[in-house]
Amino acid sequence: MLEYAIPGRKTMEIENLVLDYNGTIAVDGKVLEGVKELLLKLSKYVKIYILTADTYGTARKECEGIGGEILTFPRENAGKSKRDIVKKLGGEKTICIGNGFNDIPMFKESILSIAVIEGEGASGQLLIHADIIARSIIEALEIITNRDKMKATLRN
Repeated sequence: MLEYAIPGRKTMEIENLVLDYNGTIAVDGKVLEGVKELLLKLSKYVKIYILTADTYGTARKECEGIGGEILTFPRENAGKSKRDIVKKLGGEKTICIGNGFNDIPMFKESILSIAVIEGEGASGQLLIHADIIARSIIEALEIITNRDKMKATLRN
């Protein structure tokens, strides 16, 4: 579990990390350099779930050794599927990371959300629903692993 004591806010106890695949941890179906190592480090503290419609058919192979579970869903109603997964896991103990319009429902369901801007860009509508906006998935994961960065970004 990860715990964040944020001044002016209640303490967050995080058990799950939910990540969108394409556009977030992968671009053009390939996991970005450095992601596997950071997720493996985080898997010692939280359960990791990677959500994908697997557009490129590469997710399982690309995510080997990450230390997380891959959850696929139909391409239709992706936002609803992602929200339902986060709700089932317990949004009050889940951090979500994504980049797309279909990530908005899971962002609304989670206690903490991080929008990333990678090689596929990010939905402008998603940004207004994010607690944190990061320039890359590496930056987002480093914020999660550093309580001081989290505190500095979210303090009231």
